Amino acid sequence: MKKILILLMIFIIASGCAFLKKEQKVSTLEVLPLMSSESKADNRLWVGTFQLVWNDLMDEVVKGDIQFSGGTPQLVKDLNKQEFKAEYISENSYYKTWGLASKELKNKIVKGIKDKFNETSDIINSIDWTTAPSKYVIYAMLKKDFKFIKAFDKLEPDKFGETDEKVEYFGIKPQNNNSLSNNIGVMFYNSKDDYAVKLYTQGDDIVYLYRTNDDKTFDKFYTDMQNKAQTYEGNKWFGHKDYFKVPEIKLYQEKPFNEVCGKHIIGTDFMIDKALETVEFKMDNEGVKLKSEAVIVTKLTSVGPGHYTEPRYFYFNDTFVLFLEEKDKTQPYFALRVNNPSIINKTAKK
Repeated sequence: MKKILILLMIFIIASGCAFLKKEQKVSTLEVLPLMSSESKADNRLWVGTFQLVWNDLMDEVVKGDIQFSGGTPQLVKDLNKQEFKAEYISENSYYKTWGLASKELKNKIVKGIKDKFNETSDIINSIDWTTAPSKYVIYAMLKKDFKFIKAFDKLEPDKFGETDEKVEYFGIKPQNNNSLSNNIGVMFYNSKDDYAVKLYTQGDDIVYLYRTNDDKTFDKFYTDMQNKAQTYEGNKWFGHKDYFKVPEIKLYQEKPFNEVCGKHIIGTDFMIDKALETVEFKMDNEGVKLKSEAVIVTKLTSVGPGHYTEPRYFYFNDTFVLFLEEKDKTQPYFALRVNNPSIINKTAKK
């Protein structure tokens, strides 16, 4: 009897530990500095805001490539390539400025984002604005707020991926296919796990949704999606037999890029003291809202940034990638990979 009790206790303890281990596994959302950045995170995100401030650090302050004493990390070399530039997005969608730290520069930024976007900053008060030699502040805000041509239907909550957790969805109910079909364009449908659509808006912005199980960098996802669309010879009209749904997304994330801080920049008398990006993103049945800020602060160093027969189910209820891009631009300004429900339907800011 004593042996049975001991074995039972061991089983209970082992089961409890396994349960706790399973419960403690938290999926993360990683904010990446580049579309070409590699990541193992289930959920990952990129937006061009940090590259904008890095470009100004290069072009306006350092007047050349950023190189560190003692060796330049690959990330810095990649940022120096300026894969994303201000010209890839309309001027009315961003605000940026730079200068020596001062209360006047802070007030300029506060007024600038208020006048342009009627926005306030989430990060500006975290900066020490005391004026000091070689203490530059490079700042940018990227802001988007656009509506779909027509509001999509709100759908019933449903599971995402292999989890039992239900999330909120929007899409097209079968009875509304005719009235909402102009909202959506089929890019390709190669199989039940490989397809993409684009959602049209009332302005110049396009939302791309790419369903895939691949695990690649965002730049390769985007190239693959466009290549598949160009070679697809099937029906690109969203028809009365087709279905569409995608989860609502609400998220807020802050990302410090500490790996670029604390090293003397060759050719200057300063180092990067602070490098931070924030992203607030919301997508629902009406449209998309995006607000992203980035800042780099430097400090002085002692040594001186239609025809088909079967219905197609465009259900983005498993791993998918989302891009935002303006018409007539050469690349997106935002990318998001969703692999599990941990970032879906969450409150934006606590």
